[in-house]
Amino acid sequence: MSITSYNGSALIAMVGKDCFAIASDRRLGVNFQTIACDFQRIFKIHDTLYIGLSGLATDVQTMHQRLQFRHKLYQLREERNMRPETFASLVSAILYEKRFGPYFCEPIIAGLNEDGTPFICTTDLIGAKQLSKDFVVSGTASESLYGACESMYKPDLGPDELFEVISQALLSSVDRDCISGWGGIVHVV
Repeated sequence: MSITSYNGSALIAMVGKDCFAIASDRRLGVNFQTIACDFQRIFKIHDTLYIGLSGLATDVQTMHQRLQFRHKLYQLREERNMRPETFASLVSAILYEKRFGPYFCEPIIAGLNEDGTPFICTTDLIGAKQLSKDFVVSGTASESLYGACESMYKPDLGPDELFEVISQALLSSVDRDCISGWGGIVHVV
């Protein structure tokens, strides 16, 4: 069993018409033993930018703290919020600088640009970005998430429809993965 699947997780982000949604499960476990049912994997960076972190729970918390710190420094220096593309590059750089002793987490970045267009991106353990125009998935349930998303996703969904699609995709996928689940949380922006 890989160290990235030690705690189990399921993360998904989808693009709609001038909106996006990001969702995750709530389970924290050690292999097949459930420790908590309220673990936070999605973090708000600012009003239109979120990051979801799947992987080893300690690295998820460390990565979140480092990213919050770097975003606050950026706000002080630039007197504005980070754009999603800039934040994705920051995440990629932080992961790449630790490539020989990596953070065992796979981030999903979701945000809205100034013109209202949605942006979603995911990276691997060493920061290689994968941009997408429809959906991205991460975590131990990623195989079943891909299947559910490919069958349920349609382009240009409104916020309510997007909420319904991402919720159903998450719930149907975590039923097929025994180390993720125990409810979910969805953010639609």
